[in-house]
Amino acid sequence: MVESFGQQALISMLVHLFVFGITFWSLQAIQLDKLLKKNRVAQGRLLYILLTIAIGSAVSRFLLDYYLWSQSLPVFFE
Repeated sequence: MVESFGQQALISMLVHLFVFGITFWSLQAIQLDKLLKKNRVAQGRLLYILLTIAIGSAVSRFLLDYYLWSQSLPVFFE
């Protein structure tokens, strides 16, 4: 029982990190620097990080929820 919680925690952490990486990479395609004021480099970088966390958290939470739902689905058909 405790081992499954550890495995689930490890899978969750890995999925979050993977999705954060993909999200950060995909946000690089957007030219946010044209929307920002001049000489606001630090704030622009922070905005990239916050957007990565917000979008990445939503996507990874969806993927993890979908995985858990698919694991629970066979119980429904028993």
